[in-house]
Amino acid sequence: MASSPRPHYLQWTTVAPVLAFLLLLATWHRDLPWPVVALVACFLAVSVVAAVHHAELIAHRVGEPYGSLVLAVAVTIIEVALIVTLMADGGDKSAGLARDTVFAAVMITCNGILGLSILVGALKYRVAVFNAEGTGAAFGAIATLATLSLVLPTFTTSQPGPQFSTTQLVFAATASIVIYGLFVSTLTVRHRDYFLPVTPAGELVDPMDDHSEPPTMKETLVSVALLSVALVSVVGLAKGVSPTIERGVAAADLPNAVVGVVIALLVLLPESIAAVRAAVRNRVQISLNLALGSALASIGLTIPAVAIASSWLSGPLELGLGANHMILLALTVAVGTLTVIPKRATPLQGGVHLAILGAYLVLAVSP
Repeated sequence: MASSPRPHYLQWTTVAPVLAFLLLLATWHRDLPWPVVALVACFLAVSVVAAVHHAELIAHRVGEPYGSLVLAVAVTIIEVALIVTLMADGGDKSAGLARDTVFAAVMITCNGILGLSILVGALKYRVAVFNAEGTGAAFGAIATLATLSLVLPTFTTSQPGPQFSTTQLVFAATASIVIYGLFVSTLTVRHRDYFLPVTPAGELVDPMDDHSEPPTMKETLVSVALLSVALVSVVGLAKGVSPTIERGVAAADLPNAVVGVVIALLVLLPESIAAVRAAVRNRVQISLNLALGSALASIGLTIPAVAIASSWLSGPLELGLGANHMILLALTVAVGTLTVIPKRATPLQGGVHLAILGAYLVLAVSP
């Protein structure tokens, strides 16, 4: 990650998350008028940028790929809390919220963030280069977990509708958490070099070589605290405006799944900005770590969480995808495999992934 100014108590990146959190406390569980919704949206956007700033400071201290993991896991944990909270409040109408949000996260990360990062890197440096060993392993894990958790429920017969039986749900949750644990172990311990940036000649580049003196431990701990506050504010404020989003979706006569898409877009903004900034510096591998790590965390943490929550939630839990979404998932896996194998990509591959994301967004609005 690029070096960033040292945190200071009067900098906007310090003040903004605190003010956003105070606004969250003031608006929590309240029916918000439009002017307040606009104010909340402004603080939400500022908190996203502040979260990226502090995530980059932390990554500067701990190095890659740990820095990417910190941001991905932090965002996903709070995203899971948001999904469970909305499901608890929504009753039957939120039966497919976990599925819609997780699938939206997979499409946004594996096509949107990945495609945009490749496009930016390839346009600026002719080709985008990355490490196929780590990227391919992560992509294979995503394909497996997405199929087990989101495709199989459509075809199982133990329960009516696109739902798992208790036994099947326990298996999917267990497989998700185990595979995600293996991914984290591979990323941070056994094969860290598979997830480091590479030069066009294929030589590993340690991102720490790009930096000036890293932040002190005190500055890093302050950034950890402010990152947590910023992310809580982002997701909490997103929940605060979700009734307005739901009313807007209903007024526009759009499918309820659009709510899940909007939620995923909001909570993935920090990763999106951080990934593009890494691609601008020709560190596309860091961008892919963020994209694929976020997708894996979204499935690997959300499915176990909703499996546990389903024991006390009154409504059904629908996880199975429809036919059009399964086609898009299969296309994403096929195109992603062809993108990863050569270890380098041109703007064409980035554009293809963005086209798949565009198809998903169009079908979400007009199925």
